[in-house]
Amino acid sequence: MRILKFMTLAASLLSLAACGTSSHSTDPAADQAVLHAGTTSWLAAYNAGDVDRIVALYAKDAVVTPPHAPAVTGLAAIRSYLTADIAGAKAAGVTLVDGKSDTGVSGDLGWHSGSLKVTDKSGATVDTGHYMEIWNRIDGKWLITRDIWNSDRPIEPNR
Repeated sequence: MRILKFMTLAASLLSLAACGTSSHSTDPAADQAVLHAGTTSWLAAYNAGDVDRIVALYAKDAVVTPPHAPAVTGLAAIRSYLTADIAGAKAAGVTLVDGKSDTGVSGDLGWHSGSLKVTDKSGATVDTGHYMEIWNRIDGKWLITRDIWNSDRPIEPNR
C-alpha cells in the first residue's frame, strides 16, 4: 500500500512538473530578442502609420490599456483605437522614440517593459512615459496579450 501511494505521488509530481514547462524548448535570450524586436516593430509601424503591422503583433483576445482612455479588447477594437490615435499623432506631428527597456521570458510567457519619449517635428521631447507588454507564445508565435503605456505628464486640472 505504501509503495502504491509513493508511486501515485511520484506520478502526480511528474505530471505537475510537465505542466509547468514550455511546450517549446528554446533559448530565453533569443526569445527576449524576439520580444524586443516586436516592440521596435510596433514603434516603427506607429510612426509610419501602419496599423495593420501593429495589429498583427496582438493575440485575438489582447487587451490594450492606453493612458487617459478605457481599455480596448480584441483586434477590431485595437485597430479602431490605433487608427484614431495614430491619426492624432500625425496631425500633432509627434513621433514615439524607444528608451531603455528590459525583457524576461519563462516558457511561453514573456514581458517587455521600458521607457519612451514623444518628440515633435523639431525633435524636442514633448512627453515621456513607460510601457509594459505581456507576450505569450501562441501556436509557436510570440503575440502581445496585454499592453499598457502611460504618460509621465500630470493630467491638467479641469478649469
